[in-house]
Amino acid sequence: MSIVVKVNNLTKRYGDLIAVNNVSFSIEKGEIFGFLGPNGAGKTTTVEMMEGLRKPDSGSIEICGIDALNKSGKIKEIIGAQLQSTTIYDQIRVKEVIDLFGSYYKKSLPSIELLKEVSLTDKENAFYRTLSGGQKQRVAMALALVNDPEVLFLDEPTTGLDPQARRNVWSIITNLRKRGKTIILTTHYMEEAEQLCQRVGIIDHGKIIALDTTGNLIANAGLESAIEFSSSQEDAEKILQGLTGIGKIIQQGDNRFILNTKESSRALKELTRFSDENNINMENISVRKATLEDVFLSLTGRGLRE
Repeated sequence: MSIVVKVNNLTKRYGDLIAVNNVSFSIEKGEIFGFLGPNGAGKTTTVEMMEGLRKPDSGSIEICGIDALNKSGKIKEIIGAQLQSTTIYDQIRVKEVIDLFGSYYKKSLPSIELLKEVSLTDKENAFYRTLSGGQKQRVAMALALVNDPEVLFLDEPTTGLDPQARRNVWSIITNLRKRGKTIILTTHYMEEAEQLCQRVGIIDHGKIIALDTTGNLIANAGLESAIEFSSSQEDAEKILQGLTGIGKIIQQGDNRFILNTKESSRALKELTRFSDENNINMENISVRKATLEDVFLSLTGRGLRE
């Protein structure tokens, strides 16, 4: 596969804060690349520099062989971006807004073709204000595709959508990949990243701390299983101090904890034995296969929205 996006030694400072610290990665043609990180980790700043919305202090960005920092005009013709929120005039019709955005580019796709792409052909004459949340997200995606971009940036494309609307958007994204589009996806939904992305990059404190396929990230982190349980903070502290060598315990919410382990049977026996011997109350115990979210929590020690 050919490399479409190259980011090398990208750095961005805001006073004494290094928001993005010497970040490098590449993305292959036709790949859905997930870019994950807690709030304030440097994810949005990195993506905005790639989109040409912010200037880096140092480093380079190349998209489709074009220097993105020195030829931003050319870059804007070959990329599309769906931002976290899109403000559109309520009284405009769906087809009209797509035609309007298409007029901003040298080359644009017919609005009827884009409406078909995002499954909104029946809404071409509907006013934007009458659309559901999921339909508005699909309009935003059509606008990002209006110039038939080689590289597509999707920033939280399913935030706030119900499960059915979210899966509709997933289907559109998957079809775009089949058509050869290269997609950079940021999301707060780990299931979304697992379902859609060929590779995932995790950024924290301005640095890339992991980059691989989901399967490899889980395997390399040694997180074959996860034991979830509820307990008081005081009892959880006793467990943390009294049990070693069976895995890593991470707090997920006020009274919810996850024990990541390679040996689920032994870890569960040790956990229950220790709890019985020390009068520790545990509830809602379950064992499951480790997920990308477990890897994320293990690496960063915090959730995506923290």
